Amino acid sequence: MKNLIVPAGYHAELSLRETQAAIKVIKDFFQRELSRQLNLSRVSAPLFVLPETGLNDNLSGVERPVSFGIGEQNDRPAEVVQSLAKWKRYALREYGFQPGEGIFTDMNAIRRDEITDNIHSVYVDQWDWEKVITAEDRTISYLEDTVRHVYKALKVTEDYMAYSYEYIGRVLPNEITFLKAQDLEDQYPELSPKEREYKAAKLHGAVFVEQIGDKMKSGEKHDGRAPDYDDWKLNGDIIVYYPVLDIALELSSMGVRVDPASLREQLAKAGCEERAKLAFQKDLLEGRLPLTIGGGIGQSRICMFYLRKAHIGEVQSSVWPDGIRAEAERNHIHLL
Repeated sequence: MKNLIVPAGYHAELSLRETQAAIKVIKDFFQRELSRQLNLSRVSAPLFVLPETGLNDNLSGVERPVSFGIGEQNDRPAEVVQSLAKWKRYALREYGFQPGEGIFTDMNAIRRDEITDNIHSVYVDQWDWEKVITAEDRTISYLEDTVRHVYKALKVTEDYMAYSYEYIGRVLPNEITFLKAQDLEDQYPELSPKEREYKAAKLHGAVFVEQIGDKMKSGEKHDGRAPDYDDWKLNGDIIVYYPVLDIALELSSMGVRVDPASLREQLAKAGCEERAKLAFQKDLLEGRLPLTIGGGIGQSRICMFYLRKAHIGEVQSSVWPDGIRAEAERNHIHLL
């Protein structure tokens, strides 16, 4: 099957039951470390929102949210969240968090238009986090310092898992390398963005690719980003080299969020100025929401990474295309 990578000689080191126990170990340890590194408190979050609020994330702008009618409210339409990037700013305001304080929560989503493979699933689970900042914090240096804290949580968790499970070993470098998307295009103009990420991740072990969403010198984008949550000048992805599959593996997307000026600029660039009339965008433009930095960290992604699994379906339950499950079983990859 073209969407299934089978590592030569692969076999799972842990049984199904042992894998489930290890997943809990990872999640418990990592979220404690993340909250310690970033000064975050856990909160509850919605599974669905009303489309007219403007709270749902439209990701790169082409993904269709899963929607349904609420029977009690005359089939009023609601949408399953695609991320909580916007909702978290409301939560920080409502809970009264101050600069330097933040929240994290479990986010579960259905990406109906996802093309599935070893690292992509229709079901998405991640830790969404958000932190209040000041206007003076809206800088590359503050972003990179925050990335280092997130990366330290990732590194410490790998150290803990390597200590707890002898087969795991350590592959993450001590430090993460910072690279701008434009620098990668300048260095590898003949390659696609994903091929550039692979080159960089394999060379450095762990990279943060900065400034994603705007067009580069070539007129192309490194990757799509919605215009109304990340500031395209102050965002990026944490990407690591994953030797089990010989790929670049994105573990986190994060960034300083838009302020009124960057929101207006990005809505214009994206050709969707009409979104300024939605409730969330209007509140932001009128200064009723805090300035923040935030991101998402894939729960199944990091479990797959730490346990050295060949497929994300080995650590989460989902639905896969016809033939994939049988092909995986023939190659000792058991999809839940």
